[in-house]
Amino acid sequence: MRLHLREPLLYHWLRTRRALDRRPRPASELGTPAIRRILAISCTALGDTLLSTPGLRALRLTYPQAHITLLVHPSLLGLFTGLAEADELIAYDGKWRGFGRTARVLRNYDLAAIFHGNEPQATPLAYLSGARYIFKLPNNNRWNFLLTNRDPLLGWDDLGHGIDQRLAVAKLAGATGEISRRMAVPMHAAGEKAVIEALAERGWQDASIVAFQPGASTMSRRWPRSRFIAVAVQLAKLHPDLRFVVTGSPAEALLCQEVAAAIEAALPLADGNRAWASAGQLPLIALPALLRRASLLLTGDTGPMHLAVTVETPVVALFAVSDPERSGPGYDLETHIVIRKWRTCDPCFSKNCPYAEPICMDNIAVAEVLAAVDTILSRKSA
Repeated sequence: MRLHLREPLLYHWLRTRRALDRRPRPASELGTPAIRRILAISCTALGDTLLSTPGLRALRLTYPQAHITLLVHPSLLGLFTGLAEADELIAYDGKWRGFGRTARVLRNYDLAAIFHGNEPQATPLAYLSGARYIFKLPNNNRWNFLLTNRDPLLGWDDLGHGIDQRLAVAKLAGATGEISRRMAVPMHAAGEKAVIEALAERGWQDASIVAFQPGASTMSRRWPRSRFIAVAVQLAKLHPDLRFVVTGSPAEALLCQEVAAAIEAALPLADGNRAWASAGQLPLIALPALLRRASLLLTGDTGPMHLAVTVETPVVALFAVSDPERSGPGYDLETHIVIRKWRTCDPCFSKNCPYAEPICMDNIAVAEVLAAVDTILSRKSA
């Protein structure tokens, strides 16, 4: 019952509080040193947070004197520690459980930029931080009354690519000048060391490596595991010296191990060292260095796809349910290859896809993926 009452009670309390809030909010303060403390919210998944870094950089360039706090998902705290665009990171998972505790920590901010966060928590949290200016896109939800940009109402379909959506938030918050669309992630010495040691242990110091990311945040974004294995088998015929690293989160370790084991079985070497499942074997802070070391990443619409783009590793990105115009590679498009098929279900069930191996992703053939991967490998060897 408390969970059911929490949101409406918060809603009505904040409506009253906002109606009585007479603090001045002159637009002339935006983009000036009058803004001294900024709260940036991007506390969801890996890809979402990477997409937010251009917006965060835009704020840093506009407000070089300001203290910028980035609210980030706890699982990503270590990865983004040291990010040049933020002075401070605070962990928050975007759920009710930590809402009160986080609200008590966030104090005396002048401006809040919500790049990506769950509702009904993100916008109320921004207001409770003390921020007089709060910017968010899309702004077409019931918490709109707390925002500075209440009009015009814009939804996801109005905002284009995820990077452009974040940059639009930054511009509303006063960011001006030429703004780069490039994403950013710290390169941790401990992560680089872990990768060097792991590759040396396998004798892969000088190997040509292709990375596979078979997992995804939803089943609907996964290409069938059998297809990854088939691509590896065909690739090895074209490039016999290739090695395969299968990446994923600790939760995807079993899937990655199954894919790596099947590649090993199909392509036996004397030392049994053709494929390695790094999922669960390396810390997240090592993933940027691992992907930078790879010749390319074959993946669906995933956070590692955006991480590979960030560290300038080419990707072959597979799409059906999601739209690459919104969540695909955001720049260096001549470097990457996107393969997109149609949605086979109308309406699409997306996160609730009933298929263990989604039929829309199944429309992506091994032959066209193999051609795309070989194109990138041929570029690198030319």
